Amino acid sequence: MRMDPASIRLPGAVDLGALRPPAGGSSRQEGTSSPHVIDVTEATFQTEVVERSRTVPVVLDFWASWCGPCRQLSPVLERLADADGGAWVLAKIDCDANPRLAQAAGVQGIPAVKAVVDGALVTEFTGALPEQQVRAWLDQLLAAVRQRDDAAAAGAPGAADVAPPPMPEDPDLDRAEQALAEGDLDASAEAFRAKLAKVPGDPDATVGLARVELLQRASSVDQAGLQERLTANPNDIPARLELADLQVAAGQPEPALAGLVELVQQTAGDDRETVRTHLLELFAALGEHDPAVAPARKALARALF
Repeated sequence: MRMDPASIRLPGAVDLGALRPPAGGSSRQEGTSSPHVIDVTEATFQTEVVERSRTVPVVLDFWASWCGPCRQLSPVLERLADADGGAWVLAKIDCDANPRLAQAAGVQGIPAVKAVVDGALVTEFTGALPEQQVRAWLDQLLAAVRQRDDAAAAGAPGAADVAPPPMPEDPDLDRAEQALAEGDLDASAEAFRAKLAKVPGDPDATVGLARVELLQRASSVDQAGLQERLTANPNDIPARLELADLQVAAGQPEPALAGLVELVQQTAGDDRETVRTHLLELFAALGEHDPAVAPARKALARALF
C-alpha cells in the first residue's frame, strides 16, 4: 500500500539505528563496481545505511532475483546514482537474503525504494516507475536536503527536519485506499483492478486486491454455521477454506496456513488443487515478506512433492 510520506515510520521507531549488525559483522560490501552503488546486508546495514545517511542521503532499493519489475528499475537507479556523482548513495538490499531488513522497513511489495536521511526513513515509492518520475522524485529529495542544510547553516529553528518529496500521484491507488478506509470493499477492489489493467503486476495493486478479496470473503462467512459444519465434518473443504480466511483476516496467519498445508497432504486431485490455489491467494494477501509465508511455502512444497 502507498502511504503519505510524512507518516512513514519503521515499526516501533523512527530511528533506523535500531537495526544493529550481528556480532562480528563486516561492513565491507561486495558485488558492485560503482562507488555510488553498494550491496547491503543485515550485517552492514548500520554502517552503510544508518551511519552513512548522516552525511549523505541513502536510497534503499529492495529487490529480488525473481522480480521482473526489479530488473527494470534497478538499472535506472544505478544509472541515476552514477549520474549524480555521490550526491546520494544507492543501497541495494536483496529481500530474499535479508528478510528481516525488508520486514523492518515495512516492505509490502517490490521493487520498493525508500530514502533515508539522518538515520530516519523519510519517503518511499513502490513499483517500477519510469525514469522521468524517478528523476523527479530524487530531485525533490535532494532539494529538501539542501533546504534543510541551508536552514541549519542559518540557524533556523526546525532545520533538522527534512520535508519529504511528495509521492508520485496515482488516482487508482488513492481511490482504492480511500474506499478501503471507508469500508467500501467493492469500490476498493474495482479501483485496484483498474490499476492492474493499466499496470499488470503492479505490486501495490496486487497485494491490495488480494487483501480486499480476502476481506470480502471473510465478511460473508456465517461463523455460527461454519462452526456447525466443521463439527459435523472436520474435513469439509469449503468450511476449512472459510476458516482460514477468518483466521488470516483476524491476524492469525500461522494456524490458517498450517491448516491448509495439512489439508493439501490429506487430499488429492481437484480437491488438492482447490486448497493449493486458496493457499496461494492467502500468500498474496499477506505479502511475501510476512514471516508466516516463507515457512508455509516450504511446507506446501514438501506436501506437494
